[in-house]
Amino acid sequence: MARDVTDTTPIASRDALLEWLAAGCKDAAGPLLIGTEHEKIPFFADTLEPVPYYCVGDRCGVGSLLEGVRRETGWEPIMDRDALIGLAQTDGGGAISIEPGGQFELSGAPLPDIHSTAAELNAHLSAVSGVAHALGVQFLDLGASPGWSREDTPVMPKQRYRIMAAYMPKVGTRGLDMMFRTATIQANLDFVSEADMVEKVRVGLALQPIVTALFANSPFMDGKPTGRLSQRSYIWLDTDRDRTGMLPFAFEDGFGFERYVDYALDVPMYFVKRGETYHDVAGASFKDLLEGRLAQLPGERATMSDWANHLSTIFPEVRIKTYLEMRGADGGPREHMTALPALFAGLFYDSVALDEARQLTKGWSAEARQKLREDVPAHALEATIEGRSVRDVARDVLGIAAAGLKRRALANAQGQDETIFLAPLRKIVEEGRTLAQIRLEAYHGAWNQSVDGAFRDCVIPLQ
Repeated sequence: MARDVTDTTPIASRDALLEWLAAGCKDAAGPLLIGTEHEKIPFFADTLEPVPYYCVGDRCGVGSLLEGVRRETGWEPIMDRDALIGLAQTDGGGAISIEPGGQFELSGAPLPDIHSTAAELNAHLSAVSGVAHALGVQFLDLGASPGWSREDTPVMPKQRYRIMAAYMPKVGTRGLDMMFRTATIQANLDFVSEADMVEKVRVGLALQPIVTALFANSPFMDGKPTGRLSQRSYIWLDTDRDRTGMLPFAFEDGFGFERYVDYALDVPMYFVKRGETYHDVAGASFKDLLEGRLAQLPGERATMSDWANHLSTIFPEVRIKTYLEMRGADGGPREHMTALPALFAGLFYDSVALDEARQLTKGWSAEARQKLREDVPAHALEATIEGRSVRDVARDVLGIAAAGLKRRALANAQGQDETIFLAPLRKIVEEGRTLAQIRLEAYHGAWNQSVDGAFRDCVIPLQ
């Protein structure tokens, strides 16, 4: 999340929480928009070391990178006390933020089609290019940092991350790795009604493991293969079970905004932001804040910004805000940054495709979905569900999405529709090899069993 919300409107009742989510319902007449977020892991090209926030000697880091991009773009600074921690587009569109270990993220503006997403991506990387080159910085296109230990990974100066880092070891064994050593691509989609939200959440949850398999791209950590194709996805399995997972209750009768609110109210808080200060209330109940009886802040009552910020600290495979977030993909190369939103635009923004995706997944039991979620990090396309391989299911999903994009019929200047962005996923399914497997082959071959090769071959081209 690029910027924490600062709406100080008091929450008068629980109904206000429902209304906040319901306000996300868009006009069915459209346009329905697509937002794309992607994290990139920076490193110094000459030493292959991670990039700290502050300058050390004549070598400058993430803070200088942000400042340089601010000059390039004219975007507004986002501050955490005295530290520049992000940038916001002046028209309220996109934003740039930094994740706990320095991962450099674009939270893209809501856009009408994937051609616009591709143009936004090109503009972003172009703005970063000259600044990064001057600093000697490049970016890995992997879903996890391959070589540095957690102790060697820098820490960004954001108050919320300090609070989260102190809390994570209390609730799981891998939360710090999630924070500091992983990167993801995320697609954000609209809904037009509560019923539409429910259907998209169910299809999205069922398909997130399929997405994880298609985008598997994090086979290394601590300088060696981990035995998994998506180490990032594996890490999430034991990060904090109160706020992660496949949300089995979303498939129960009666699921809707109210049930999600109940779930969110039961998720422990991390912080309460007042002014420029993040108060550490990790483990406390949002219900206590609603009632003005939070022990750490006696008498303080919840505002709408508290609710929005709390929802941003919940991390299920599909997250509900005033839009839906698809969270199953590893970070990856440029073509993956447009492939993910294209996949879900094809599935969600065509009624025939959405119904076909629902029919494809509706027979999967909660147990089968969970087993698939647990199997995919290691086996990716070779995992199975209800007697079918993920590769076969992915082939069906891509066919449904492609047909949906064709019916959308949104063309670029060359007359190409959005199906062009599915090409890298089609190749993965046709060949039966994920990016992770290709990188493992390089590790055991041309890289001579050293992840240093990743810093040469897994680099995002900025031009």
